[in-house]
Amino acid sequence: MAYLSDIEIAQNAKMQPITEIARAAGVDDKYIEQYGKYKAKIDLSYLNECTNENGKLILVTAITPTPAGEGKTTTTIGLADGLKKIGKNVAVALREPSLGPVFGIKGGAAGGGYAQVVPMEDINLHFTGDFHAIGAANNLLAAMLDNHIQQGNTLGIDVRKITWKRCVDMNDRQLRNIIDGLGGKPNGTPREDGFDITVASEIMAVLCLSNSISDLKDRLSRIIVGYTYDDKPVTCGDLKAQGAMTALLKDALKPNLVQTLEGTPAFVHGGPFANIAHGCNSVIATKTAMKVADYAITEAGFGADLGAEKFLDIKCRYAGLTPSAVVIVATVRALKMHGGVPKTELGSENLEALEKGIPNLLRHVSNIKNVYKLPSVVAVNKFPTDTDAEVELIIKKCRELGVNVVLSDVWAKGGEGGIEMAEEVVRLCEQPGDFTYSYGLEGSIEDKIEAIVKKIYGGDGITVLPSAKKQIAQLTELGFANLPICVAKTQYSFSDDQTKLGAPEGFKVTIKNVKVSAGAGFIVVLTGDIMTMPGLPKVPAAEKIDVDENGKITGLF
Repeated sequence: MAYLSDIEIAQNAKMQPITEIARAAGVDDKYIEQYGKYKAKIDLSYLNECTNENGKLILVTAITPTPAGEGKTTTTIGLADGLKKIGKNVAVALREPSLGPVFGIKGGAAGGGYAQVVPMEDINLHFTGDFHAIGAANNLLAAMLDNHIQQGNTLGIDVRKITWKRCVDMNDRQLRNIIDGLGGKPNGTPREDGFDITVASEIMAVLCLSNSISDLKDRLSRIIVGYTYDDKPVTCGDLKAQGAMTALLKDALKPNLVQTLEGTPAFVHGGPFANIAHGCNSVIATKTAMKVADYAITEAGFGADLGAEKFLDIKCRYAGLTPSAVVIVATVRALKMHGGVPKTELGSENLEALEKGIPNLLRHVSNIKNVYKLPSVVAVNKFPTDTDAEVELIIKKCRELGVNVVLSDVWAKGGEGGIEMAEEVVRLCEQPGDFTYSYGLEGSIEDKIEAIVKKIYGGDGITVLPSAKKQIAQLTELGFANLPICVAKTQYSFSDDQTKLGAPEGFKVTIKNVKVSAGAGFIVVLTGDIMTMPGLPKVPAAEKIDVDENGKITGLF
């Protein structure tokens, strides 16, 4: 059977004017700033002036993914459309895609099949320019930092202790480590430098956690860019850069409104990577979705050990949010991979490997239920290559173990394929929850990292390298020990070793580097071989993307 590609489905869709989507969501025209016919930003005054009760918040997360992704965004969109199908007032809040994965290996982040947000090409490419604004603000700060050093360095910044990097929203390994400022005195001070991908910039995290323009400006001013010769932190505020950066970001802070294929309002805004940042869309977009709808569906990146942990321990803590239910997406192919099947053979039926992979799912379910104490359901996201026997085995095993499970067929059927999931989510939202964080803020930095590793990853503890110990001591002395933790690690394993699949035990996580994101308000802990600037694969997705003389794009999925 021939299937239409995601982009063909999206291009065949009949979209409603965005003003109609806004009107149906109860957002008055005065709050709408249109970007063409099918995209708009919502003015920040809407949140302050809207008197609606907050709707229920549902988080969609997943088991530990395979390199191809497991359809978490697809499930999120399909769940929202499923809720709409059963007559519920619903909105969805998603992250914006980064150009790195779009042109790399993983692809975009607008969903797939018949559960997509549109206009798909716009969302996956330049959209409303938010990421360009974030990159510009990041690089303005870098330029002002180096200019300060060039113009006399009155703050006494040690060029060997600069922590702020430039950024570009592209997978470009060549830029990870560079030497710049060459060419003699007029061209700057020669020093080691490097680039992060834009989604890993602290500016992205700051934008996503800010509640207002003034909050944004305050957070920007607190960003630490480096240290002086006597180890005192130097901030963005010291360089007087926060005002100009806020000017670049004032429109980017406004949430973007688009629609699903079935006309459900979708707020697509912000997009930090969950393996190297906190991995959630903006607080403003989530709160806006909760104002316009009785049910707001959101997702957090990668598996529940990354995106969901950071959503619950960082975003919910700062934004005062309490989810009513959690959906954990599982796929046959990911569970087979965790059961030992190589990526190239995932299309063949293998019930034995599938059963061996189920412990990975169970650990994620246990974390949501027993650590965070939230009602949850497993959604088995059906792929065309899955056999009936494989799907039935997951559902049977889950039910035998007392795990709540439903089949999601939204990729093929859109909202219709999400009705069972939607009905279960409505039921879960009425269940009592006793939401708890996985750690308190009062412990030491090491205590909090260890709590995440033991409670969420299932590991035995941590090994802190000497350089990281020194960094922890410095951050503690500077008064940052009470901040939440943002662990940067591989998304492919509970451990910091991507080859340890399934539900590994008896491992320790190696802490290599610890730094503070003082503006975002968390401690970043780098483990394993994690990088903040990815590279392109041997055959990048970009090679298949093209555009014809009429401007029609092909190959973008």
